[in-house]
Amino acid sequence: LSKSRLTTTPHKTALFEGVVSLENNGGFASVRTSPADFFLDIFKGLAIRMKGDGKRYRLRLTTTETSEGVAYQTSFETQPEIWIDPYFPFSDFVPFFRGDVVSDAPVLNPADIRQIGLMIADKQPGSFRLEIEWIKAYLGY
Repeated sequence: LSKSRLTTTPHKTALFEGVVSLENNGGFASVRTSPADFFLDIFKGLAIRMKGDGKRYRLRLTTTETSEGVAYQTSFETQPEIWIDPYFPFSDFVPFFRGDVVSDAPVLNPADIRQIGLMIADKQPGSFRLEIEWIKAYLGY
């Protein structure tokens, strides 16, 4: 019953916003790209310029063309109304399936990434707002 949307702002940023409901075992909302080949095999990770609301989010990467299956994810905290530029090394991503760690999943191979997504979870009820100026792959930092 959670509701979310991804829109473009007049400042040419992406805005992931909505309301998280805890009804019916809810507690999460997400958005993701369409499946694509991002050609990330030579990169070490992703960096994001973002402004949040003080809530905790997850960056999720999938290696399949569908949303079913293992998703590699890492969590991050935002600071209310402050732009931050965190780096997310691919080596920090942990494989999950429906909220549980998958201990026998292969290590994330950046060449296999097909979708990039954002999620708010962890039973954080109420409205949320995460603004993204850019997402970039990096070689090192």
